[in-house]
Amino acid sequence: MRKITASLFISLDGVVEAPDQWHFPYFNDEMGAAVDASLGAADTLLIGRKTYDSFAGAWPDREAAGGEDAHFAKKLGDVRKIVLSRQNLSFTWRNSEQLKGDFAEAVTALKNEPGGDIALSGSVSVVRQLIAHGLLDELHLLVHPIAVRKGMRLFDEGETTIPLKLLSSATFSTGVLHLVYAPAEPAADATYEDARTHLPQDDQ
Repeated sequence: MRKITASLFISLDGVVEAPDQWHFPYFNDEMGAAVDASLGAADTLLIGRKTYDSFAGAWPDREAAGGEDAHFAKKLGDVRKIVLSRQNLSFTWRNSEQLKGDFAEAVTALKNEPGGDIALSGSVSVVRQLIAHGLLDELHLLVHPIAVRKGMRLFDEGETTIPLKLLSSATFSTGVLHLVYAPAEPAADATYEDARTHLPQDDQ
């Protein structure tokens, strides 16, 4: 079964909205390598319509311009792009198509197809749906050392907790943390009485 990974720029206070307004001062070669490794391992990009519109409005022109980021722009152009939207869409960017049918069924079928990893970049609403349906395999968070204090958070209000386990961590020279999580089983029930056994004991 194919693996689905989601990569997000996120602030210290959990904001993932409009990273173009606070993210760029922290972008360096380390972060570029992390982003490229995530997208480079995938042959399919699953993406929300707003993120797709943003990408499609910029990357084809950058590829055509042949500048420093043309190689990365070509990668995005060559990859299969599957867009999630309730509207009927038409596309001009190559290798683009729309996810059809029930979300969970369509994504499960996509995971069962032969091929490489499926990646997400941004597209918070899609990430939330994948988590809710138990379809996300890895969550890559690039945690920036800034409190944005306004905007959409990754996790919205809800009744159910979302347990995760840390797979790996790295610290960049900018202070950005690259944290990779996977779904986990819920933690066992515990109380303060259980936790107090781990507190330092008075030697007196």
